[in-house]
Amino acid sequence: MRWCLALLLCCLLAAVNALSSSGSRLLVVQEDSTEKSLYSKLWADLESRGYDLTFESPKSDKLALFEHGERVYDHLLILPPKAKGLGPSLTPKHILDFLQKDGNILLALSGKSATSSAISSLLIELDIHLSTDRSAVAVDHFNYDTISAAEKHDVLLLQRPGSLRPDVKAFFDATPPLLAPILRAPVTAYGYNPKEEIPSAEDIQATGSQLSLVSALQARNSARFTVLGSAEALEDQWFSASVKAPGGKKTSTVNQEFAKQLTAWTFKETGVLKVGKIQHHLATEHAERNPKIYRVKNETVFEIEVSEYAYDKYVPFEVPAGDELQLEFTMLSPFHRLALQPVRRTETSTVYGAQFVTPDQHGIFSFRVNYKRPFLTNIEEKHEVTVRHFAHDEYTRSWAISGGWVWIAGLWSVIGGFLAFVVVWLYSAPSSAANAIKKTQ
Repeated sequence: MRWCLALLLCCLLAAVNALSSSGSRLLVVQEDSTEKSLYSKLWADLESRGYDLTFESPKSDKLALFEHGERVYDHLLILPPKAKGLGPSLTPKHILDFLQKDGNILLALSGKSATSSAISSLLIELDIHLSTDRSAVAVDHFNYDTISAAEKHDVLLLQRPGSLRPDVKAFFDATPPLLAPILRAPVTAYGYNPKEEIPSAEDIQATGSQLSLVSALQARNSARFTVLGSAEALEDQWFSASVKAPGGKKTSTVNQEFAKQLTAWTFKETGVLKVGKIQHHLATEHAERNPKIYRVKNETVFEIEVSEYAYDKYVPFEVPAGDELQLEFTMLSPFHRLALQPVRRTETSTVYGAQFVTPDQHGIFSFRVNYKRPFLTNIEEKHEVTVRHFAHDEYTRSWAISGGWVWIAGLWSVIGGFLAFVVVWLYSAPSSAANAIKKTQ
């Protein structure tokens, strides 16, 4: 009994300490255990963020992603192997099954060795295509480190992407995939195999922004798969290296911060949306919440609560500028498509709402919120309701319809004229000539 309680307590503590919203069990697949020390800062950072790291060789007999049909690990980090395959437990099918069961994967390639056929087969399954020359690296003669790559020009200096600060540069010696970019190569870069002669312009397959040095895929179940073109960029020596661009000044790399942000997104520490309470009701006081039946032309209110996970807690979700969180009131096609506006904010969430009139059409309708954006988990909520027509005692009466006033006036004028005729006829005395004729007869 005591060991059961101890095991339960350990699980609870692991759940509390894990920063990832989907678990802390991280499997690191590394073929050469002697190279583990090259990434010591990365391992220390991951452990400080609550991850429980397990290191295995791809050829290990103990390696298994599933046990009794369930995931053994929550996340998978694969460092570039030297062999052609990843072993019987890491076939493309096993890795895809892991992804389909909500596992998250970070796959690192290498610019120092050719990409294995097993990895190429896996990436093709995900529609991520590498250069046809699997030994090619990204080369740039204008944006390279003059200290470490003065001759080969294969150590690229890049601006930090998107939301990151653009004033400091990072290093990637990358095998460039060509899809779903997080970090693109500069416009002056191109793919090149250093073992071959310098290619002519016609032989170059991809250049500039066609080369994606870091790519991401988010499956429909919101599982994440990231391809990092250079595992060397995660090594300790590049976390705090000094680099110098041609004609520039020496500066420090920000690879450590970028690695933190990349692993945080891949392992669902950031960009994770959660839907809380969903309410819809009539726009009246004390109206019933989430009724099953509405009437045509009802004034209706809809509200949805959305939170975003940021490293270790949920915070209110803010829709990015220029974007909209939308509500569709739909049957076979949307009758209303409305932008949801922030209504109120709590400590951990933002409540978005909209008010509209149900259409003049009875049937089965749905409140639908379908929000799918890059680097954010998907929101897909659908709640069905019935919209009925007017009951016999709910129709608007004729005097409330201004367009019918002419006909009402015509009706009452006929009635009034008839009554006036009857009154005149009843109270009109016969003429004296008519009375004389009647007496003579």
